[in-house]
Amino acid sequence: MPYSTEDLLYLMARLREPGSGCPWDLKQSYASIAPSTLEEAYEVVDAIERGDLDHLREELGDLLFQVIFYSQLGREDERFDFHSIVDGLVEKLLRRHPHVFPDGTLESRVEDQGSVPDEVKVRWEAIKQQERADKGAVGALDDVPLNLPALSRAAKLQKRAAGVGFDWPGVEGPVAKVHEELKELEETLASGDREAQQEELGDLLFAVANVARHLKLDPEAALRGASRKFERRFRYVERQAGEQLAEHSLAQLDGYWEDAKRTEKSP
Repeated sequence: MPYSTEDLLYLMARLREPGSGCPWDLKQSYASIAPSTLEEAYEVVDAIERGDLDHLREELGDLLFQVIFYSQLGREDERFDFHSIVDGLVEKLLRRHPHVFPDGTLESRVEDQGSVPDEVKVRWEAIKQQERADKGAVGALDDVPLNLPALSRAAKLQKRAAGVGFDWPGVEGPVAKVHEELKELEETLASGDREAQQEELGDLLFAVANVARHLKLDPEAALRGASRKFERRFRYVERQAGEQLAEHSLAQLDGYWEDAKRTEKSP
């Protein structure tokens, strides 16, 4: 018989049991396991983007364990537990899906789903905005997490601003802004002003994130894809150059690089 969620909660409690638990687990806190939570979330995304769905189950389990760990810490602090986390989540999702649960209960049902995706999205954003207001958020940007990956946070800030009408009408404006910011970065190169270079580079990356948002693309996913492509091609260069890669000329390495690109395009 397979193990259950209750078995997992019991296991976690045993790991944190004073005197007989795991010394490492007993030393942990909310802050100390936060980096692991980020790492596990990225490993889930990595498995999905690599198409490694056979490995996805394990990665999802590792991420679930992070939630179980936090719930145990919350239970010890008498702040929350796993069941209250689930209760709050179900309540929130019922509230955000009135087009599916019209009475706000699991039993209620819309027999003829007449809503269209755009209408649902507008309603969803309105509900979330009201939730933010109920939590005390005043400005559109008030509760955008500081610890999001930089490109994701840039896109989220831009999306929030766009939600109150501060946005380009089309992608042409953001693309022109990329060219403008690139020119300003180039102007700082001769100056040697490192502070100015960093500021202009930040402006350029922010503008690129805005282009991604207008194209409805995830800038983090796009950059991860570009990194994987670079890694794949560079490994090809390494294989062709052998152990003495540093002894090859840049022209030779560039030739291997172009070979890698052609190999990828071959049927």
